[in-house]
Amino acid sequence: MKKLINRPQDVVTDALRGMAAAHGDLVRVNFEPNYLVRADAPVRGKVGIVSGGGSGHEPMHGGFVGMGMLDAACPGAVFTSPTPDQMLAASQAVNGGMGVLHIVKNYTGDCLNFEMAAELARAEGIQVEQVITNDDVAVQDSLYTAGRRGVGVTVLVEKLAGAAAEQRRSLQEVADLARKVNAQGRSMGMALTSCTVPHAGKPTFQLGEDEVELGIGIHGEPGRKRIKLAPASEVAAMLVEPILADLPFKSGDSVLAFVNGMGGTPLIELYILYAEVTRILEAKGIKIARNLVGSYITSLEMAGCSITLLRLDEELTRLWDAPVKTPALRWGV
Repeated sequence: MKKLINRPQDVVTDALRGMAAAHGDLVRVNFEPNYLVRADAPVRGKVGIVSGGGSGHEPMHGGFVGMGMLDAACPGAVFTSPTPDQMLAASQAVNGGMGVLHIVKNYTGDCLNFEMAAELARAEGIQVEQVITNDDVAVQDSLYTAGRRGVGVTVLVEKLAGAAAEQRRSLQEVADLARKVNAQGRSMGMALTSCTVPHAGKPTFQLGEDEVELGIGIHGEPGRKRIKLAPASEVAAMLVEPILADLPFKSGDSVLAFVNGMGGTPLIELYILYAEVTRILEAKGIKIARNLVGSYITSLEMAGCSITLLRLDEELTRLWDAPVKTPALRWGV
């Protein structure tokens, strides 16, 4: 294992210390329990938005804390859910009197711990709504998952719900908006290589030099199938076609196309993939109204990518264009 770390057990804390030093104008970091909040939290009269999950998916979620997106993020150990006390403390820290929305990826530990945190917060008189993201078309009723996993759409939900909260919409309105985004988005990913969790010290799974895993999860969960490496045009088709069929998307739709790197794939390859996605969608009469290309929900140094398509309407397009100022996503300011 070759990694730029001090000790495996200090990876998350050391990274949080780095975020505090690098982005002190945008976020505040709390230790014991670990969580990040936007620098001006709590914002009075605004719904607070909290998300979180295991570390190793950076910039998700800490990189999305700031104006126009998350109010707080709870980082667990690498690939391990944060604890209810982290989530409760973060919710307390960002409660500005309008309640708190928890955005939760559909993984068993995250769902259980966020539910417990919500109950504890409600017992203190804090209004809490929860939205679970489950956009991964690669799995459904799998033995390895509890329903579909929450993957790329989570980034989009956090941006769009964050914009709605910034407009001072009510907790129920922001939660309804987040559920709408989740319902209109679908994703699928693939891996060229495994990653190595620092505590494990060895790759999570093995792939041959000429093999790729199709439909992979962000923790290295099994995908749909293992295939021989193919040109980017064929990989794009294998990812996009199941997404289009699932919602289904249709000719005349406007979409946000999100091509995401898993951590070890360079931007030049993501742009090659985006070009192929564009070609496929144009041939089907689907308009890409907005896009996002880069590494935003990763799996340590895993090489590979995921594709997310979100059906847009005027409301979602306006919210996407709204200003955002976080360490990892910033425009309009």
